[in-house]
Amino acid sequence: MSSYSSLLVITFCSLFIVTLANVPPSKTFKYTNEGSFGEYSVEYFADYRVLDIVNFPFTLCFFNSTPNTFILGLRMGHRRSESIMRWVWEANRGNPVRENATLTFGIDGNLVLTDVDGTVAWHTNTANKGVTGLKLLPNGNLVLHDKNDLFVWQSFDHPTDTLLVGQSLRATGPYKLVSRMSSKEPVDGPYSFVLEGRHWAMYYTSVNSQKPLPYFKSDDFGNGKGSLANFDFYCEPEYGENYAFELGFRINMTNSSSSGTSIFTRPKYNSTYTMFRVDMDGNLRMYTYEPNVDWGAWEVTYRLLDRDNDGNSECKLPMRCGSLGVCEDSQCVACPSPRGLIGWSKGCAPPKLPVCKGGSNVDYYKVEGVEHFTSDYNEGVGPIKISECKNRCNKDCKCVGFFYKQESSKCLVVPELGALVKVNNSSHVGYIKISK
Repeated sequence: MSSYSSLLVITFCSLFIVTLANVPPSKTFKYTNEGSFGEYSVEYFADYRVLDIVNFPFTLCFFNSTPNTFILGLRMGHRRSESIMRWVWEANRGNPVRENATLTFGIDGNLVLTDVDGTVAWHTNTANKGVTGLKLLPNGNLVLHDKNDLFVWQSFDHPTDTLLVGQSLRATGPYKLVSRMSSKEPVDGPYSFVLEGRHWAMYYTSVNSQKPLPYFKSDDFGNGKGSLANFDFYCEPEYGENYAFELGFRINMTNSSSSGTSIFTRPKYNSTYTMFRVDMDGNLRMYTYEPNVDWGAWEVTYRLLDRDNDGNSECKLPMRCGSLGVCEDSQCVACPSPRGLIGWSKGCAPPKLPVCKGGSNVDYYKVEGVEHFTSDYNEGVGPIKISECKNRCNKDCKCVGFFYKQESSKCLVVPELGALVKVNNSSHVGYIKISK
């Protein structure tokens, strides 16, 4: 290729990049994580710094719940109210930044969070893709748009533990809601909400299991064909403005003509500012925000597992009673031990096990009238004899106990104990592995 031709190619490429990188200089910005903290009450007892990206009741902020460990997040609430403000989206969960980190929106259209040492902690991957501006919409969706106002990137496509009204959750790809580990740890927790097949499900991720453990599954949707494509979280008046507002999901199916709605609750007021969250305890809750009151602006308008619901009680939460405990009527009522049931306390825990030797150095103690928190969705294998069930647990170094239903001879070997759900049937028994 001649030098003249090479120059033409370079010139053309440069013009092409310039054409795409057309964020006006007046719309670019660079914020530095420095200065005084906000003085109002926010979730996780966090310190925070407000950025100049606001659309009531949403605000983009740097926040931290441990010193010098900052998350770029979206806050819901308002300083006019004395009620707590909640975090509804986190950009860099699991990869926090420090003091003097920067958030930059340049002419190339990429939104970049850079740590103080220059390391890129998070970005939207939208450089030279036609972005012309950034907006925070009234529904809490942070978007990067092109010259036709079409979204090139949106925070609604990247949920953490929360959905806002108008936001969708898709079945394909890495789309799920994942709880926070704790108020102090800005990393993924063990609980998740996913769409799979023709139902949605809740899972607990155990360090002792390759597969997440199910602890709730919805009824199947559709007409028996296809699978879930996406859920759209919606809020609208049931019959008119003076009636209750429905909060639920619009359901779309693949390979099927089926569609419809799944109504979760009907608050008797405008519930447009509602967040749907997988909480740190593994429960699903809806929190509705009333912007026109000073105190008590938040109300829990829905709980999946509720102490007032016998069918779906809090006993189904995997760690309702810590790492071990008998749960009845949503309460922790006993701590299983080789000496029998004793009073439950936070110190109740599975026995420490010896080095795994195929069962030669372990034994078991029995707990009657209990089921595992996964029992509704995994009845185990069988029919087999109880001795075979014990042998399966002996051979599995990650097994900490097993559950056996005598009438069906079904055996469930488990890698995690957690909440043992009290049942009326004494032939449903648990066996907890201990050192011999």
